[in-house]
Amino acid sequence: MAGSTTVLAAVLLVDLVAFGLAIGAEQSRPTASLETDARNEWTYCRYHPDASTGMGGAALALLLVGQVVAAVASRCFCCGAALRPGGAALRPGGARGCALMLFLSSWLTFIIAEACLLAGLVQSAYHTGYRTVIFENPPDCETVRRGTFGAGAAFALITGVLTGSYYYCFSKSRGSYQRPEAAIGMSRFQ
Repeated sequence: MAGSTTVLAAVLLVDLVAFGLAIGAEQSRPTASLETDARNEWTYCRYHPDASTGMGGAALALLLVGQVVAAVASRCFCCGAALRPGGAALRPGGARGCALMLFLSSWLTFIIAEACLLAGLVQSAYHTGYRTVIFENPPDCETVRRGTFGAGAAFALITGVLTGSYYYCFSKSRGSYQRPEAAIGMSRFQ
């Protein structure tokens, strides 16, 4: 169980750091302002430096690392030792069923969290200067919508909890269960 505890602590720590970085990315979203050039002919958007792109990218990567660590440690739940000849199977019961449900739920929330963080990254990295003539309508300076990184942070936290719970239930159901041998009843051949 020592290896299981180490893996569980690593997954929870990495997912918690990813959650913190996603919250930081939400708080430091980029801002933009309209500016004109020196000759007052063009209006353009000037984006002020921000850290949200870096923090969002780090959160995305760390969330992926946490999910991969849990998947590799549990052999992706479906490709484990039970499918290999001579491998030990998971014990039947509530822990195995719970592990299956948590496995599927954690991957679903992981995909949603990654999509939210990726959408925030794409919007945050889209720093272009729109130009227009000063007499026409000024350009619209698009920035990251409020809540994009926040939704990613919320789903990252949910993913961390579900992945940790999944790995705990998986570890609990892993053990010395051996499938019963097929035998012919009422005979001396077994």
